[in-house]
Amino acid sequence: MFFLSDMLNKKLNLPKPGEALPGRAKPIATAARHYVLKHPLKGPYPDGLETALFALGCFWGAERLFWQIEGVWVTASGYSGGFTPNPTYQEACTGLTGHAETVLVVFDPKIVSYATLLKIFWEAHDPTQGMRQGNDVGTTYRSAIYTVNEAQRQQALASRDAYQASLKAAGRERITTVIEPAGEFYFAEEEHQQYLAKNPGGYCGLKGTGVSCAIPAAAAPTPA
Repeated sequence: MFFLSDMLNKKLNLPKPGEALPGRAKPIATAARHYVLKHPLKGPYPDGLETALFALGCFWGAERLFWQIEGVWVTASGYSGGFTPNPTYQEACTGLTGHAETVLVVFDPKIVSYATLLKIFWEAHDPTQGMRQGNDVGTTYRSAIYTVNEAQRQQALASRDAYQASLKAAGRERITTVIEPAGEFYFAEEEHQQYLAKNPGGYCGLKGTGVSCAIPAAAAPTPA
């Protein structure tokens, strides 16, 4: 019984830096190109594109959500917000790397705004669940937005506050989503990239709250 409790604690509580798995110096092998969009997974990305990082549960369904959006140039599944360098999927799932399953989104802001991506993020999952998303339990499934600059941080915070008001009006709990500056994004193994395009009947745990997220009109894409 102690063993089961100990394992659950590791899955529900983030490790301290000194407790994290050591990882490795070299990146793990991954795909060269996006299976659906055919663009280079790791770049180089065309000038004028921007990047965003979202964690909203299992990255299989989350990545598919974003690659279908017009204006998204490439997506990738990976790991962010932890301590272990170049973690494997198995390591991340132990809860001992500190990472969240994260989707990298490279997008054209002239076609789709960051604000629109935020709206999609909030509505596609339940951001009130803490260290889980539905039946997926553990720190790797926590809700998070990793921002690459101050403008993203401000928009993310504003959208969180707006969505919190909508959730409160609907009788829902408080948002537990972490919003923090992006650190290193580690690409997941090739088998996890665009997983649901390769396995159409595969598991997708995405489930929103049914509450709409209002995004200010001023945050719409800049006309070309």
